[in-house]
Amino acid sequence: MIAKKREEGVVSLWDGVRKQNLVNGKKTQMVKFFLEKDKSIPVHAHRHEQTGYLIRGKMILSVNSEEHTVEPGDSWCIRGNTPHSAKMIEDCVVVEVFSPVRKDYMD
Repeated sequence: MIAKKREEGVVSLWDGVRKQNLVNGKKTQMVKFFLEKDKSIPVHAHRHEQTGYLIRGKMILSVNSEEHTVEPGDSWCIRGNTPHSAKMIEDCVVVEVFSPVRKDYMD
């Protein structure tokens, strides 16, 4: 499957957090996130493994209460059911892959 670059399909999840599904497979899903400076994603956990790459910006990513400053070019992998959160220091663009596919993120 090939998914061509597009501008449409960006939806708001909550204040300061928008997402765009890039491509879905049978077992994985790639999502682009646009995260605004001074906003945060509260502590949460889900069954999906989450692998990410920071394209632009700077944020503090907390995994199991351990904080990491993440800058462009940094990447991460968060196992399923692991508590994590984020606080954006700058506007950020992130690409993440989830496995299995997150049904709640389907457009």
